Amino acid sequence: MISATCVAPVNIALIKYWGKRHEDLILPVNDSISMTLSTDELCAKTTVTASELFDTNRMWLNGEEVPFEGSPRLQRCLKEVHRLAVARGSQKVPPSWKIHIASVNNFPTAAGLASSAAGYACLVYSLSRLYDIPLNEELTTVARQGSGSACRSLYGGFVQWHRGALDDGSDSVAKQIAPSSHWPNMHVLILVVNDERKKTASTKGMQQAVKTSQLIKHRVDKVVPERIIQLREAIANHDFQTFAEITMKDSNQFHAIALDTYPPCVYMNDVSHRIVSFVHDYNEIMGGYHAAYTFDAGPNACLYVLEENVPQLLDAIQKVFPSDLIDSDTYLRGLSVPKVDNSHKIDPAQRNKIDSLDIIAKNSFRYIIHTKVGEGPRELSAENSLLINGLPLEKEK
Repeated sequence: MISATCVAPVNIALIKYWGKRHEDLILPVNDSISMTLSTDELCAKTTVTASELFDTNRMWLNGEEVPFEGSPRLQRCLKEVHRLAVARGSQKVPPSWKIHIASVNNFPTAAGLASSAAGYACLVYSLSRLYDIPLNEELTTVARQGSGSACRSLYGGFVQWHRGALDDGSDSVAKQIAPSSHWPNMHVLILVVNDERKKTASTKGMQQAVKTSQLIKHRVDKVVPERIIQLREAIANHDFQTFAEITMKDSNQFHAIALDTYPPCVYMNDVSHRIVSFVHDYNEIMGGYHAAYTFDAGPNACLYVLEENVPQLLDAIQKVFPSDLIDSDTYLRGLSVPKVDNSHKIDPAQRNKIDSLDIIAKNSFRYIIHTKVGEGPRELSAENSLLINGLPLEKEK
């Protein structure tokens, strides 16, 4: 019996992936760029155990057994890992041995928080550790076939998923643009409006967009190629002003395409739109971009903000979006935030303008997560295993 246990991060797209040119291989219609978030706050954790004594492949997700044979993407990932192991001559685990998989997320599944990307990245990375396969561009093509964005979660920092041109998808790979150490003070506040499963799954939404949206072709041919160049340059130069503008514009265009889809896909809600308005008002008051929003396929906002500006931004959020849970240990999660004091200087006129912003309905958010740019997957020691003798623990250690 041989096991591997790993954690893998969430990544949040800055330039969005939306639409496929090949459904089964999950080949995108455009390049995308993301930022990997720290696994200390958000991650998937997976244990894979192989044994000659197992009769069949089995999998448990968040404690519930799910059909293994009924998941074509899962089986495709395993088949591809087996292929790479044979090609490398890896003898660590015979491909004939069946496997048991246990995986948990420490955040809501399918709520627009990139859970499938972290999950499949963790699965593929754990399999690569089990079968002694190195992390390289070829492994990102395996993760991509589980969930497209998963290929970006195999690296830390800032990552570009290249569309590629070949029909077999071998050149549709993820590559790191810059490590997390390049811009270590890049932080994120995730405003969780709703952590329930979204109404329209991303896969279905993409299929309908490619079929019916008249805007998506212009985005693919004209807008994204220009933004990729501009955003890469902004990241290289630590240019938060350009970074913020491109990130917000691309989020807006993605949701415009979702609405241009027929029937329309609506992922944002009223609170989401109020967050957008707040961020623009806040940036105007501050005299430049201090925060940048992006929304994936869900109502929850990810606000990019430099570490030194987090206290003032969170203070403004709590004024405009008050919560009865503000003193609760479960409301503000993740990294601690220092209180606003004299070290966080703000002009009195700016303070007055922030104080005069309209207060939105109380309790708009379920909770807020404070995190930052992080590194890619890593393997954990045996005592962190989610399986014992091939079966899931009753409770995660």
